Amino acid sequence: MFNRRRFLFAATVAAVLPSVGRASDHVLTATDAFDAMLAGNLILIDVRRPDEWLDTGVAPGAWLLDMRDENFVTYVRTVLERNPDHEVAVICRSGTRSGQLMEFFAKNDMTRIKDVTEGMVGGSRGTGWIPSGLPVQDARVVYDAMPKDLTAR
Repeated sequence: MFNRRRFLFAATVAAVLPSVGRASDHVLTATDAFDAMLAGNLILIDVRRPDEWLDTGVAPGAWLLDMRDENFVTYVRTVLERNPDHEVAVICRSGTRSGQLMEFFAKNDMTRIKDVTEGMVGGSRGTGWIPSGLPVQDARVVYDAMPKDLTAR
């Protein structure tokens, strides 16, 4: 009985720990995302709705791709294909939608994407972009500056 318990415990730990490690590899804080954008290493995709972009503003340099758009998955695949030398991350309002997207991306072999899980306004997953004092810009300005061919310059 003792050996069986030890085996079951070890098997459970072995099964859980690798997935926990992988999950953290795909999470960025808002500050880390901002720093990577400044360094030119990260494409940040804001997946919120246009009314949300206009309401709060968006991260300067973010690419605005509404996750409800029927072509959203195609756009994200295009971003990954055309920008192999860049990290790609998604951000939403508070991390809920981006977390759901991460599950979808993983199931569809879109593994080069990270999650800014605390989102723009923060919540249970962290402080958030705006409360952290990171810069925001008018969504119209950011959208106009976004490369329409989804290729980083």
